[in-house]
Amino acid sequence: MEKKYLLGISLIAIVTLVVVENPLSDQYLIQLKQDSISVNGVSDFTDRVRQEAEERIISPQDAKIDKVWKATPGYNGLKVDVNASIKNMKKEKSFREDLLVYEQISPSIHLSDLPPSPVYRGNPDKPMASFIINVAWGNEYIPDMLSTLKKHHVYATFFLEGRWVKNNPDLAKMIVDAGHEVGNHSYTHPDLKTLETVKIKDELKKTNEMIEVTTGKKVKWFAPPSGSYRDEVIEIADEMDMRTVMWSVDTIDWQKPQPNVLVNRVMGKLHKGAIILMHPTASTANSLNSLILQIKAQNLRIGTVTSLVNEERIAADIDHSPQQESVKKKQ
Repeated sequence: MEKKYLLGISLIAIVTLVVVENPLSDQYLIQLKQDSISVNGVSDFTDRVRQEAEERIISPQDAKIDKVWKATPGYNGLKVDVNASIKNMKKEKSFREDLLVYEQISPSIHLSDLPPSPVYRGNPDKPMASFIINVAWGNEYIPDMLSTLKKHHVYATFFLEGRWVKNNPDLAKMIVDAGHEVGNHSYTHPDLKTLETVKIKDELKKTNEMIEVTTGKKVKWFAPPSGSYRDEVIEIADEMDMRTVMWSVDTIDWQKPQPNVLVNRVMGKLHKGAIILMHPTASTANSLNSLILQIKAQNLRIGTVTSLVNEERIAADIDHSPQQESVKKKQ
């Protein structure tokens, strides 16, 4: 019995020694430790992603009628896409802020939900501005302005007088072919504030038809000549599926200011969501290059009225989603 006991003890000792000295056993223990660390690491960064998601959410802004600025577009909110962000970080096995993926949150009330009211500016939190160029004369300056806009990859909204389109179809097509947006600026440039109802409707209808037959573009924006209107004008435009556009910054280029005066005038009043009024004049043509450079230096994008008032949030500095990266590459 004693011999069997001693033999058993000896076998256990030998097996233990073999296991301890076996390099495969060492690797197994190391792997167990690494797996444990890996699991804990994943848990750590997923918890961090969820925490950041709670802290980084930005609520959307509904479109509204402002007492001063009238129809004000909404603006998308922003939140972290938790699952996409965790997936982004799995290879790193650690939290990295630049790998957070964001998604935009749409407002509940949109510009299209608002009653007829003019737009004087975009959303005041959107880092963007828009050039609106009213055209009834100044043909000689349009090619130079188009060339400058093209050089900087900037698109504007040209409000065209219907009579001008009829007399200058090639220039109207040139504007559209360059990728710019076109809007209605009445047919004969009357004072719509005092014009009788039937004539207002005729002015707007004829202009829409002339622009569409000449350029193939259906108009959705209307700019009253000289900014003169009464509430009925806004309602008539709305019935024709057009929203009225005014401005928040005026170049006053018809006074023929020197280029530096025009640029300083605009930059002194520039703000997020600015709608900048101009015309095809020598002052504007000679100022446009400098004006674009200085506006962009303020970290503001420049685009059409449609792009200004849409709800898309500009978040290129923090948004690393595939969609946003694709947009950045195209710019």
